[in-house]
This record gives sequence, structure tokens and C-alpha cells, in this order.
Amino acid sequence: MIKGLTTVIVRKLGRNNYILDPNLSSTDLFIIIIEKIFHLLRGYRIKYFLGSSKGALFMGRRCTIKYKKYIFLEGTTSIGNNVEINALSKQGIKIGSNFTICRNSIIECTGVIRNLGEGLTIGKNVGISQSCFIQVRGFVKIGNNVIFGPNVSVFSENHNFSSLETFINEQGETRKGVIIEDGVWIGAGSIILDGVTIGMNSIIAAGSVVNKSVPPNTIFGGVPAKLIKSRNNKN
Repeated sequence: MIKGLTTVIVRKLGRNNYILDPNLSSTDLFIIIIEKIFHLLRGYRIKYFLGSSKGALFMGRRCTIKYKKYIFLEGTTSIGNNVEINALSKQGIKIGSNFTICRNSIIECTGVIRNLGEGLTIGKNVGISQSCFIQVRGFVKIGNNVIFGPNVSVFSENHNFSSLETFINEQGETRKGVIIEDGVWIGAGSIILDGVTIGMNSIIAAGSVVNKSVPPNTIFGGVPAKLIKSRNNKN
């Protein structure tokens, strides 16, 4: 009975076609539910300080959420333990339904107040694994159904360094931004650099450094990342 009720609740929260693992015992499921209730209560404490929030907000322990009024949630959102979000930016953070960000991850929209970050949009059904870092200086757009493996980093700013007469920290920055299109899977430990667009349904192999745009339906990997194969090739 508890499994059936849990499945109904999860689907009402927006996870259509969600099925519990049959090996999950009722005792284990009960422990998970109790934990989720506490996460829901923590989320409720900050929910009404956000710019807007249309769904349930689950929040783990020891989270730091700064500039809440710049965060706009379109549906169910799960924030893991020790997550840090600094939302101070020109356009704020807009997040679609069924978003999960796991423990120890950081979203940092602004580093210095002399030049605020542009903003961040995240689509529906996006999962960000443990210890990821998203730097929002130029605009960052993440599409629907995107997966980040653990320890993925995204950088949307680059330091200028053309002059040898001036220190690098005095030469300013460029901010081209980053676009990650629908259906992309970014493998563990990968780094996405400023100015990159990763095309729809592409895969970035674990440990890659992506410094150039990636076409749709391809697999890229390496340092720097290069084409491994096309997903259109059935052979």
C-alpha cells in the first residue's frame, strides 16, 4: 500500500511514468519518505521568499541560498545537502519543473559586484549530480532533459590576456555565455568553457574539456574535446 501511495504522490509532483524499484522494501521506503518530509518542511521555510515558486520545494541540510527573490521555480525542485546558490544577477535564475541538484553543488551568478552575472535558465527534467559548479557570468542556458554527472563545471567567462604590459586581472573579461541544448548528457568531471554550445542529444565523455561548440547528436571527448562518433551512425 505504501508503495502504491508513494508512486501516486510522485506522479502528481510531475514525474509521469515513475515506477519504484521492486527491490525497495517498505521499511526503506518509509525512511526515505520521512527524510523527504523534513526536506519539504525546510523548503517551505524559504519558498515564499523566492521570486516565484509553483511547485513543491525539497531542500536538504546546510544549504545556502542567497538573493532568493531572483529565483523563479516552475515546478517541483529538489536541492541536496550543502548546496550553495547565489542568484544575484541581471536576469535571475529561472528553473523548470522536476529539477534536481545534488549535494555539494554550487551555482554562482555573481563573483564581484562591479559586474553582475547575466542570468541562468534551466529547462524541465534536469538532473545535476554531486559537486557540480555552474559559474554564471555570461548568460547560461540549460535545456530540457539534461544530465550532469558528478564534478561537472561550467564557466561562462574568460579573462583577457593579450597584453604583457598589464596584469591579467586588470585586462577585463569576455562573456560569451554557454548553451546546453535539450537531451544532453555531460559525463563526470567534464569542464565546459565560455562560448560553447552543446547541441541537442549530444554526449560529453567523462573528464573532457570542451572549448569549442559541439554539433547535435554527437559524442565528444578528450582534452580538448574532439569528435568520437556520431549518434546518427547506426553502425
